[in-house]
Amino acid sequence: MDFLPEDWQDAILLGRVDLGEGPTPILVHKGEVFDVSATAPTVSALLNAWDGTIPKGKSLGPLDAFDFKPQWEGDTRLLAPVDLQCVKAAGVTFAVSAVERVIEERARGDAGKAAAIRADLTARVGADIRAVKPGSGDAAKLKAVLIADGFWSQYLEVAIGPDAEVFTKAPVLAAVGWGAEIGIRSNSTWNNPEPEVAIVCDARGRLLGAMLGNDVNLRDFEGRSALLLGKAKDNNASAALGPFIRLFDEKSFTLDHVRQAVIEMTVQGTDNYRLEGTNTMGEISRDPTDLCAQVMSEHQYPDGFCLYLGTLFAPTQDRDDPGRGFTHKVGDVVRVSNPKLGVLENRVVYSKSAPPWTFGVGALMANLAKRGLLKA
Repeated sequence: MDFLPEDWQDAILLGRVDLGEGPTPILVHKGEVFDVSATAPTVSALLNAWDGTIPKGKSLGPLDAFDFKPQWEGDTRLLAPVDLQCVKAAGVTFAVSAVERVIEERARGDAGKAAAIRADLTARVGADIRAVKPGSGDAAKLKAVLIADGFWSQYLEVAIGPDAEVFTKAPVLAAVGWGAEIGIRSNSTWNNPEPEVAIVCDARGRLLGAMLGNDVNLRDFEGRSALLLGKAKDNNASAALGPFIRLFDEKSFTLDHVRQAVIEMTVQGTDNYRLEGTNTMGEISRDPTDLCAQVMSEHQYPDGFCLYLGTLFAPTQDRDDPGRGFTHKVGDVVRVSNPKLGVLENRVVYSKSAPPWTFGVGALMANLAKRGLLKA
């Protein structure tokens, strides 16, 4: 159970398990696991009704008595902790990631050209972007300078302009959880993990909790054209979330813990390659409350939504040929961690080789009806 938050016995954790009957929402309180499906058959329903009161449920025993195993070591019963929520993601929310997206765009997906472009662009705008508040007067002035200098980009527009980049990362129920295989396209040659915090909101837009996420990115696809964002981001098993949603409380875990979080990441390859990285939330350009508000400004989400907040991490460390930077290989084990949120661990495979996604909304409704958990 080394994937739990360091203070898990004091945390309120929300997740899903499959104990043989089908997806079951569980709530962990004071280290004890409760099956709450009788009163909240979905995580979405529980969050929409959440008022801070621990709902009654059937005790399943202490959390540390469960023998969860990664998918590649046995059949894991721990699922992604969201179900009917729409899975959204915000991109280019950090200055460094903005620079990297411009590099992708100018390299046209060719990793070999990235180093020279990175040096040139960082020298021109790197220091300025970090100090600029998106949508401010200073941001508008910087934009004018960059346009005149021939260095404006659509990625800088969402980095310092008034509107954040927000997209749908995965269909409902398509995300994978702790211990699952995570997918990249077999025809991608330049890609990387994106260690992030994901915020969970209910139908009213209340920020209720957070979890770890890996928003896998195909840099070659998106670099060739921003119109390939769908293929770069939404593939089988390409959205990982977990291991649990940690609900906000008054002391042990608040939104300020998210704002100050440092997310660590390691990639361990079967070729003995090791990559380490950090995502420091204190450097984010847009506050989580602003990002969540932009998601709901012109749209409703009756089952709630979760939102990847973006990442500072953009690996440039060479893996193979000099100047080509990092890219995944099949078999890489990715660990995203934070003391308050635990560890999200996944192993990289090609999306077409990952277990196919077959359990959609219709299947979930049929399963809940069969178990007598749906109420009019």
